[in-house]
Amino acid sequence: MRALTVLQTGPLCTVQDRGRPGYASIGVGRSGAADRLSHDAANRLVGNNSDAATLEVTFGGLKLRAEFDAIVAVTGAHVICRVDGTVQGLNTTLVVRAGQVLELTTPTWGLRSYLAVRGGIDVPAVLSSRSTDTMSGLGPAALSAGDVVAVGNGSGEWPAADFVPPPSSRATLHVTFGPRENWFTEHARSLLLEQPWTVTPDTDRVGIRLDGSEPLARALDSELASEGMVLGALQVPPSGQPVLFLADHPVTGGYPVIAVVTAADVSAAAQLTPGTRIRFRAVG
Repeated sequence: MRALTVLQTGPLCTVQDRGRPGYASIGVGRSGAADRLSHDAANRLVGNNSDAATLEVTFGGLKLRAEFDAIVAVTGAHVICRVDGTVQGLNTTLVVRAGQVLELTTPTWGLRSYLAVRGGIDVPAVLSSRSTDTMSGLGPAALSAGDVVAVGNGSGEWPAADFVPPPSSRATLHVTFGPRENWFTEHARSLLLEQPWTVTPDTDRVGIRLDGSEPLARALDSELASEGMVLGALQVPPSGQPVLFLADHPVTGGYPVIAVVTAADVSAAAQLTPGTRIRFRAVG
């Protein structure tokens, strides 16, 4: 049986791929791996195509048993990976024999780990994606102890990579201003870049609520009609404390977006833990 039996999940473990783009017009967000760079790296290590589904493990705690000889890789957050109690390397290819138990500890850095298995996690696709969307409820349910997860037979060229560099801690995220920067005072636009922002505990796959010592003041107080939202958008509610949208963000919103985090830095943002202080830097 090509499967993995889940013994323990930690705070949250979901199936993720590269998401379901192209459905925003019917109210369905893209979803997919929050840290797409780490997801893609895990798939390269086991010779999967980049759209193969992986397990996204939030804050460690995953324990599972292989029911076959599996080729796996773990990327993303800095965790300790053990197979039958023996410490294994991250960001490289591992073999887990049938009956062996793989375990991921709580991270010492980062928030999300990605476990890829050669052949890909095989769950039914919904709108061409196997991703769990925690906002809409599309895709498979979050994993629970006792679940048996099937592994597919599809894969790419082998080997695709022997080792990938680990993600680096990034305290500065790059942004482009707009589309509603003119809704904020000149001081607020400067303040976004000049003061540090703290990641609050109110963070999940939908977004990260940030806290700054001085909120961002509006220049316009009128109501804004709901408009499309994109990955990485910094939406500013009436509190003046921005929210950074991640993979499961809503497709529309009624609060102005002062700036958007660049695509390359959204993956870094997905690894931010509560209490982390970050800054923004404008590009373009």
